[in-house]
Amino acid sequence: MGVVIEAINVCKTFQLGDVSLEVLKGIDLTIDKEEFVSIMGPSGSGKSTLLYLLGGLDKPTSGQIKILGRDIGAMKDKDESAMRRQSIGFVFQFYNLIPNLNVEENVLLPVLLDGKKLKNYQEPLEEILETVGLLDRRRHTPRELSGGQQQRVAIARALINQPEIVLADEPTGNLDSKTTGEALELLQRINREKHKTIVQVTHSLESAEYGNRIINVRDGKVWNS
Repeated sequence: MGVVIEAINVCKTFQLGDVSLEVLKGIDLTIDKEEFVSIMGPSGSGKSTLLYLLGGLDKPTSGQIKILGRDIGAMKDKDESAMRRQSIGFVFQFYNLIPNLNVEENVLLPVLLDGKKLKNYQEPLEEILETVGLLDRRRHTPRELSGGQQQRVAIARALINQPEIVLADEPTGNLDSKTTGEALELLQRINREKHKTIVQVTHSLESAEYGNRIINVRDGKVWNS
């Protein structure tokens, strides 16, 4: 399949005044194309920090992160930003939708911010809205949607630039058990049918098992992968 994400001896330390907090301690892992990987661990284990590093949202204190074979630490900021926008879609626990924009407008927001022509994305938009089951809600604003529907909008937004990788940080953290299952089944379907590599962070074993591999992080280290 080929490796799409690689972490090599990655360490991350935060400086809090005079105190150094070592969050990640020599992480090594690889994620292959079209895998659905769950990074699991208790609160404070470093799993979300690891996800942000894998997505280029933060930089490691030491070590390397490679995305699609490219060392993002060696890239210029402009090139790294472009790679992140084009190759990675992000889904967060809090949906981060714009309240006065409707579903369609929220999904197309990354396209607009990238300065691309919206008319070129009408066909992908239709396909994505059908995939997430929101064609009939496309003119609705977030306040007219349930939590599960809002998260589906966020998932659709992550897909609009047709990235190869989707990174999800506790994507069901604000959902009840029924809508949690629906959201994770949707991610499974996107992984299988759209051939996206998906990496989710979760503290729940039940949620983690929707992936096809679990990476356990504890005390800043990988305990199995």
